[in-house]
Amino acid sequence: MNAVSFRDCKAWESEGLMLSTSSNEACKLYDAILSQYVTWRNDETLGGIEGCITAVKAADPDFVMGHVISTGLELVGTGSSVLRDERLASAVRKTVELANCQEELTSRERNHVKAMELFSKGALHKACEVWEGILSDHPTDMLALKFAHDGFFYLGEQIQMRDSVARVLPHWKPQMPLYSYLKGMYSFGLLETHFYDEAEKMAKEGLALTPQDGWSVHAVAHVHEMKAEVDKGLKFMASTEKDWIVSDMLACHNYWHWALYHIEKGNYEAALDIFDEQVYLRCVKSRAMLDTVDACSLLYRLELEGVSVKDRYREVLQVTQPHTEDHTLLFNDLHFLMVSLGSKESATTQRLLESLQELAKDPAENHQFQIAERVGLPMCQALLEYDQGNYKQAVELLKPIRGRFVEIGGSDAQRDVFNQLLIHAAMKSGDKEHQRFARCMLTERDAVRPHSLLTDRLIQRAHSLHV
Repeated sequence: MNAVSFRDCKAWESEGLMLSTSSNEACKLYDAILSQYVTWRNDETLGGIEGCITAVKAADPDFVMGHVISTGLELVGTGSSVLRDERLASAVRKTVELANCQEELTSRERNHVKAMELFSKGALHKACEVWEGILSDHPTDMLALKFAHDGFFYLGEQIQMRDSVARVLPHWKPQMPLYSYLKGMYSFGLLETHFYDEAEKMAKEGLALTPQDGWSVHAVAHVHEMKAEVDKGLKFMASTEKDWIVSDMLACHNYWHWALYHIEKGNYEAALDIFDEQVYLRCVKSRAMLDTVDACSLLYRLELEGVSVKDRYREVLQVTQPHTEDHTLLFNDLHFLMVSLGSKESATTQRLLESLQELAKDPAENHQFQIAERVGLPMCQALLEYDQGNYKQAVELLKPIRGRFVEIGGSDAQRDVFNQLLIHAAMKSGDKEHQRFARCMLTERDAVRPHSLLTDRLIQRAHSLHV
């Protein structure tokens, strides 16, 4: 990333994306932060995202879009909540106040402030609507596009995540900054709506332009995962590792995908090696939510496969425990719960469930709390019942809502752990009807992902129950 090439005031204006500041330095730093966000890479020569955020505030303390991008990134990272983090809540208020007293702000900038404030309240659908409104007038506003992409991802709105990028693609020209990264974003929307071949083609186009695009690599990894093309996936991750390892914000997640192939094959030792050498170390170092939920999920999947991971749970608990009452996303809560249950930390489990139940009583605008009652809490309770050996109850909680798992957000690959949980619970339930249901789910699974070794192992186990 070349600091010289970042856009100054004039360059942003000529692209129809005027920024209300007279500081060229602030404009370039805004571009530097945006570029690192899109490329999933902290560029150390620039001081990383953190360094650039400090610098942009110094260059122009009143630059509203500087505050929008820095506070917005913290919110979208879901690592802290305005409910529990007064510093973050005050950063949101400060941005809104700054915008209110600057008459020269463009309507686009005002909408960015509005969307960020809505997101901070958990009103994710409304925030995404505002970002989409910005994009209909300014289709090359990468910040609006990327925030909307993340917002739709958290909402499990797969079609909108795909179409949000599809709508703006024709307005972009190959010579525009960050153009190639749109291909990886579009690819991800395509694969989450099951257009696997188109998704792979689009991601490979992105990689032909920018081999270091970790998100395009990630899209290809998903395609191989969803099609159970394990050997292709393993080969692809190994052959491209030197390129995507520079995307420090995504590398952990790409290693997680690599480990999933090993679990699929039954190579548990290889998966544990990736956990120990990459996922766990990166999660402890970054404390980023994506890295943290990956660590939780990997251990839980290994445990479902019968691998003992007790000591590792206790290590990950050090990272998840401080977030027990954040409740930024139900998706995160469910993963923290896997770890508190795995660590036999019943006080933490109880605190998580009780504080979530409390927030669900009065959800206000918060989308997560609105769906907690019908989706999030039953899923949490099912994890608890399964852990206590109450397999029948776990099935009765999950079976009626399995079509709604998507509402907790995340990707098909990430949420698959809950389908696996339901299958295991149904097989272990003493109820003959549940055991038959397990076989039905496995038949469905086999139809969608033929040749899956993991499915084959589960089918063999289900047959041995002689239902």
